[in-house]
Amino acid sequence: MPIRRLVLDVLKPIRGTSIVDLAEKISALEGVDGVNISVTDMDVETMGLMIVIEGSNLNFEEIKKLLEEEGCAIHSIDEVASGNKIVEGRRES
Repeated sequence: MPIRRLVLDVLKPIRGTSIVDLAEKISALEGVDGVNISVTDMDVETMGLMIVIEGSNLNFEEIKKLLEEEGCAIHSIDEVASGNKIVEGRRES
């Protein structure tokens, strides 16, 4: 079954590619329909990002390779959705 959504906790250097450019590069990958990048924290040299990627058939290895080429490190995979449709999880109140 194809991967349809990934939510990644990513550490990115402040210098280098902007989050706008990073979103454009991710969205240009085959199978990606949309990307949302939110800054979760910042310090002098790095920023924490939450990256949500949705599509019809996401290739995790390609996404990981692109992020590493941009100097990013994946801290964790916080959500994965796979199958014929996206099933919404339970939301904390």
